[in-house]
Amino acid sequence: MSIPDFQSLMLPVLRRLVTGQVSTGELIEVMAVEHGLTDEERHTLLPSGRQTTIANRTHWALAYLSRAGAVQRIARGRYEITERGRGILAAPPERITIAYLRRFPEFAASRTETDGAETAPQPALPDPALDLGRTPEERLEAADRDLRAELETMLLARLRKLDPAAFEQVIIDLLVRIGYGGSRRDAAERLGRSGDGGIDGVIREDVLGLDAVYIQAKRYAEDNTVGAPVIQGFAGALLEHGASKGVFVTTSRFTLAARKARAAFRVHRIVLLDGSELARLMIEHDIGVRTVQTIKIQKIDLEAYEEEAA
Repeated sequence: MSIPDFQSLMLPVLRRLVTGQVSTGELIEVMAVEHGLTDEERHTLLPSGRQTTIANRTHWALAYLSRAGAVQRIARGRYEITERGRGILAAPPERITIAYLRRFPEFAASRTETDGAETAPQPALPDPALDLGRTPEERLEAADRDLRAELETMLLARLRKLDPAAFEQVIIDLLVRIGYGGSRRDAAERLGRSGDGGIDGVIREDVLGLDAVYIQAKRYAEDNTVGAPVIQGFAGALLEHGASKGVFVTTSRFTLAARKARAAFRVHRIVLLDGSELARLMIEHDIGVRTVQTIKIQKIDLEAYEEEAA
């Protein structure tokens, strides 16, 4: 029996989770047993050689089910079924596919504007049906986007679970890595104390500290948008500190009113970083992530030899 694709694994995975919380390792073993995989098939590796095929496909089945709201991650490597997942099993399809999951709004490729919140792109997971007709380069680029989108989603989920001090330090480390404060080790300081006027950190851009960037970092749930009053309060805190520059970072989104409020300030220069931009910058500057694999693409280059032969 061949190794099932990840779509074929989604329904069995969901059914297994009905029995209670399960680790990914247990799920992989159960899927191998249920599908009668041979010892050779169980140990078949991906081309990268870094993971077994059955483990990789089980992980993707979980990723898609999680995106659709059918399962949720409760701890590192542990998942449980949600009410939506139970609802699916109450009238299950013959096979859960990407097309089936598209009926759920959470699985949509983009958010719709609600309650004055700014429309923002939502990372989309790969659609196997779209692979047909793509060149190898296009498929590789699509895979890179898909992996990055999933990494951004996972990164934001982890950031929301950090304690305030750790989250504030992540933001300071990111801004220093981007270039605020130059290369000085003492350029950044985490505040985050009572009486700090709503300021979580400061980065001094010159040795004497005459020019500084003040930071406010908020770990908000995805549906808890940041409105205009919060930005106005941040501007007030900057005024109290005699500052003209500020960066407001959130793991959620800013409402349109919040962005308009920021644009209305003439004295203060305030940069707003939402969750999507935060995750992108962290990945781009290697904060909170690490590279596990590098793919080298090569092309034929015999021009020098051909010219010599001519």
